Amino acid sequence: MIELTHITKRFGSVLALDDVSLSIAPGERLAVVGENGAGKSSLMNVLYGLYHPDAGEVRFDGTPVKVKTPAEALARGVGMVHQHFTLVPTLTVAENVVLGAEPRRGGLLDLDAAIAQVQASCRRFGFSVDARARVDTLTVGSQQKVEIVKALHRGVGTLILDEPTAVLTPQEADELFAVTRALSESGLAVVLISHKLKEVLAFATRVAVMRRGKKVAEVRPAETSADALAELMVGEKAVSLPPGPLLAGRGEAALRVEHLRTDKLHDVSFSLHAGEILGIAGVDGNGQRELALVLTGLRDYTGTLELFGRRFPYLTPGQARAQGVAHIPEDRLHRAVVADLTVEENVALGRHAAPPFAKGPLIDFAGRRQRTAALLEANDVRPRDGTLRVGALSGGNQQKLVVGRELDGQPKVLVVVQPTRGLDIAAVAQVRRRLDEERRRGCAVLLVSLDLDEVLALSDRVLVFFEGRVTAELDRAHLDERLIGRRMLGVADA
Repeated sequence: MIELTHITKRFGSVLALDDVSLSIAPGERLAVVGENGAGKSSLMNVLYGLYHPDAGEVRFDGTPVKVKTPAEALARGVGMVHQHFTLVPTLTVAENVVLGAEPRRGGLLDLDAAIAQVQASCRRFGFSVDARARVDTLTVGSQQKVEIVKALHRGVGTLILDEPTAVLTPQEADELFAVTRALSESGLAVVLISHKLKEVLAFATRVAVMRRGKKVAEVRPAETSADALAELMVGEKAVSLPPGPLLAGRGEAALRVEHLRTDKLHDVSFSLHAGEILGIAGVDGNGQRELALVLTGLRDYTGTLELFGRRFPYLTPGQARAQGVAHIPEDRLHRAVVADLTVEENVALGRHAAPPFAKGPLIDFAGRRQRTAALLEANDVRPRDGTLRVGALSGGNQQKLVVGRELDGQPKVLVVVQPTRGLDIAAVAQVRRRLDEERRRGCAVLLVSLDLDEVLALSDRVLVFFEGRVTAELDRAHLDERLIGRRMLGVADA
C-alpha cells in the first residue's frame, strides 16, 4: 500500500498541490483526472521522486520514506511512463529498456543477453515489439509500448501512466488497456492520468478528481458518469464540445500539391481552400507527420507545391512563414517552445524583431509583456505569469500557449497536428472552437489528428492516408466512419 498524505508543493508563487492525500492499493486501477494544471502529474511526480514536497509525506506499507530520485522510486517498485517519452532515439529497444541496469560481460554491455531479456519481457507482458529495432524507426504507438516495457522490466509493483493513449489509435489503446488490466489482476497497481473520461470509466476501479491543486472527490466508476466527472473537474457544468462546422463555402485554393513525394509520401495530390478545414485521418506512421513537415518547410520533397498560386520547388520555414503559414506541431517541446525560456520569450519566438515585441533594434519589454498578458488571458493559459519558464507549465497549458501564439498572427494557412493531445475537456472545446473560428475567418486549415472523432467533428473534407498514399477523399456530407476505418487499414471495398 502506498499513501501520499497531506502533500503540498509550490513552484514560486504557484500552489501546485494543496494538502493532497491519496492511497494506491496493490492490484487496483486508479484514475486521476482533472483540468490542465490541476496537479495530477505533479502529485505523481512527487511519488516518482521528480518533485520533492514542501509538506506532507509518502508512506510505503505504513513507513514514511523520502523518495529523492526516480532511481529510488524504481528501487521501491514505482515506475512512471510520462506523456513525453524519455527514450534515446538512436538506441535500440533493448538498449533503452536495460539502460542503467545493463547485463555485462567483461565490463561491456552484453547485447545478446540484453536482447534476450527484453524479448522475454515483451512476451511476458504481452507487447509485440522488436527488441533489435532502433527507437527512431518505431511508430509513436510502439514507442509507448517500449516505455511501458522499460518500467515493467525493472519489476515495478506500481505503474503510473501519464496520458498513455494521447497518441494511440483506438485499437492500440484497447490493446494497452487489455494488457494493463491483466497485469493489475495479477497484483500490479496501475495509476492512470487521463482526460479521456470514457476510457477512465471503462478501465478504472476508482477515480480521484483534482481541481486547482486539491483532491475534490473520490468515486467509483459504477456510481458516476462522464458528465458528472467533468462537472467535478471544472467546478461547474462542463462546457460542451462545439457542433460540427457549418459549411460556408470554400474560397480560393490556398495550397495545392501534385505528385508530392518523400521517403514516406508516394504521389500525393490535393488542394486546400480558404475557409475550410481539411482533415487528415490515418493510423500513426502512414505519412501524415511527413506531410505536415513538408508544408511547413521542414522536409525536402519532389513534386509540385503551390501557396496562393506561387510555386515552390523547395520550401523553407522562412518562406512558409512569409506566405502566412502557421504551424502547431505534434511535438510542442521539441518544435514549438523552448522550455528554459520564459513564457514572454516564447510568445515572441519568430516575431521578436517586429512590433509589439521590438522597437527598432531594441526589445520592447513593455510591449512584449502586454501582448503576452492578453494572449494568456484570451487562451486561458494558467498561471497567468509571463515570467515563468515554459517548462514549469503543465503540458496542456503549454499547448494552449502554442495555439494562442500561432493564431495571434492571423495566419492564412494553418497546419495543425494533434492539437488537443493531452488536453482536458474544457481546453479541447476551446481549441476546437478556435480552429472553427479560424476557418470562418477564411483561414485554410489542415488538421492532422489520430483522434478520428476529432477529424469527423471538425472537418469539411477528409483525406485518408495509408502507407503514404491517399486512399479516400470524402466531403462532410458523405463522411462514413466505417469506410474511413477500412481505408485507414488499407482495406478496399469488395
